[in-house]
Amino acid sequence: MRYLPLSDTNRRDMLAAIGAASVDELFRDLPKQALASARFNLPNTASEIEVERALGTMAAKNLNCGQAPAFLGCGNYRHHTPASMDYLIQRGEFLTAYTPYQPEISQGTLQAIFEFQTQVALITGMEIANASMYDGATACAEAVAMACRVTKRAKALMSGNVHPHYRDTTATTMKFLDVPVECLAPDPTGIEDLLGRVSDDLACVVVQTPGFFGHLKDHTQLAEACHAAGALLVVVVTEPVALGLITPPGRMGADIVVGEGQSLAGPMTYGGPGVGLFATREKFLRQMPGRLCGETTDEDGRRGWVLTLSTREQHIRREKATSNICTNSGLIALAFSTHMTLLGEAGFTRLAELNHAMAVTLAEKLEKVPGVKLLPQTFFNEFAVTLPKPAAGVVEALAKKKILGGVPASRFYPTYPELANVLLLCATETNTTADIDALAAALKETL
Repeated sequence: MRYLPLSDTNRRDMLAAIGAASVDELFRDLPKQALASARFNLPNTASEIEVERALGTMAAKNLNCGQAPAFLGCGNYRHHTPASMDYLIQRGEFLTAYTPYQPEISQGTLQAIFEFQTQVALITGMEIANASMYDGATACAEAVAMACRVTKRAKALMSGNVHPHYRDTTATTMKFLDVPVECLAPDPTGIEDLLGRVSDDLACVVVQTPGFFGHLKDHTQLAEACHAAGALLVVVVTEPVALGLITPPGRMGADIVVGEGQSLAGPMTYGGPGVGLFATREKFLRQMPGRLCGETTDEDGRRGWVLTLSTREQHIRREKATSNICTNSGLIALAFSTHMTLLGEAGFTRLAELNHAMAVTLAEKLEKVPGVKLLPQTFFNEFAVTLPKPAAGVVEALAKKKILGGVPASRFYPTYPELANVLLLCATETNTTADIDALAAALKETL
């Protein structure tokens, strides 16, 4: 059967082979209270059409970005994707075996990876990039682990303006590697002092640009301070479109640049899937996690591509691996690379300019709404404002008016009451001046 491939006989045979009396015995190591709470209020059976109707009714309660003016960001961004992109990523040249163990037979896939690596290295200002990680958060965790290997130190400092999902993922991963990660408090004002915290026992300092609250900063001095102390500078970029306009982290002295490529790879889709960007200096090549595709020639002198520096340890002997991520987000990386190719260098810059211009228009409009205060900062296409009342309630009120009016900071920082009135807003080329006017009018009415 398509959905229930195992018969009772199949299950009995498998249980007998492993020496278990029942399926429940397979879960005997789990705490009983955990199993007791793992109960769901779901009907035992339903026809396919009934399930479709029920899920469709639930989905209809959502207000998505295609139905209303949307100003959402916080690490997941909406951009226009060319119609040709979906066609191109489904071409037969790319529909080859995923995670191939004999990769050289998949030349279409490998060439796409090679182009992806080149594009990521170019926009980040770095020398090399890998074939992608799972997403931006796991790439950040891998960067800290790599910094520990390079410096032979086991301590990291993370800015309060790094996305909280990246912070939490990194701290969780490093906990099992016995690497303490000092995470500073969120800083919507952008005045935190990282220079004064750099010490000679740090493996790395992790910052984000544009920051979680939208700040744009020059991290050149911080990079110099890190290098003087023998530490690495890791820079996170959650909005790669910004790299079409701002100084790339590599030119600021970053040692590792990681980020999320979703905004150029496809729709927001309620948070995923993503594609982790990872770029670094060539001298750190052998410590870089993930896959790396290289260009070569065959015995007849024809151009070709191969996976290189991908050891068996990445797949089998995990304790000797640079990473336990031994694959890449192939389809999303392909979409990212296709979109970048369709844009070209001039188009990429123009897209960034459009984003910044629209965000400036939004900021200027909202500053005229009584009670709204723009936090002092420079920004790209996302910024924070303070409101005279909790932002979460305002966002819900705006949603009832069919406007997705940003993300309350309290959604990410529920234990920081001082951030309750902070609202993050993002504008991209998909917004119009009519959208902005509608938001400003609805916000004024709501406040």
